[in-house]
Amino acid sequence: MKFAVYLPPKAETGKCPVLCWLSGLTCTEQNFISKSGYHQATSEHGLVIAPDTTPRGCNIKGEEDSWGFGTGAGFSVNDTEDLWKTSYRMYSYLGKELPHLVNDNFPVDPQKMSIFGHSTGGHGALICALKNPGKYKSVSAFAPLCNPVLCHWSKKAFIGYLGTDQIKWEAYDATYLVKSYPGSQLDILIDQGKDDEFLSDGQLLPDNFIAACTEKKIPVGFRLQEGCDHSYYFIATFIADHIRHHAKYLNV
Repeated sequence: MKFAVYLPPKAETGKCPVLCWLSGLTCTEQNFISKSGYHQATSEHGLVIAPDTTPRGCNIKGEEDSWGFGTGAGFSVNDTEDLWKTSYRMYSYLGKELPHLVNDNFPVDPQKMSIFGHSTGGHGALICALKNPGKYKSVSAFAPLCNPVLCHWSKKAFIGYLGTDQIKWEAYDATYLVKSYPGSQLDILIDQGKDDEFLSDGQLLPDNFIAACTEKKIPVGFRLQEGCDHSYYFIATFIADHIRHHAKYLNV
């Protein structure tokens, strides 16, 4: 597994908070680093880690057959099906292995970590925060898959990775997880492009997540952005807002 790291000037003299970015389908560790325009805002606040979205070159039958399943489409889950369960364990990688690697090799404060992402990576950021109360100081997302159990986009992946038992799927669905979230207060920021084709196609389902958060009294800052789609142009437009959102919690 590859990951990219940005070290701010502060890293030369002391430990930095960590902001972990999760990209969406088909992306590598390079998409965020090269396209998002994060540099100026992040240089003032902390280290950024951007991992690849899946292992690569595992030689698993079917891993290169579809852009929405296999290589580049990990969905941040620990796979349980025989073909995938040895190599595709992205949830454990993101939550355990990667933080240990970063803590052991870079000047970071392991007590100050936040997470954000885009699309399926936004889904990953939400579930990582909700499944680990207190681990992440804050969470945000651009156009996340908010209710993948009901999303046609993710059903193929969930069946292939987790089998047909929907109870397993719910363990990686933010809308289900927030209903039983036992942790301390979590401040969530979501930006969604109004012209996003995947929103109008019923793939992202943010209203379901917002309703669940409202019932649980968990604050969500949801911003529907005029004229924005699902692209990295959208991310680059609002990335500084998200970094400042996290800085409120990481720099205290």
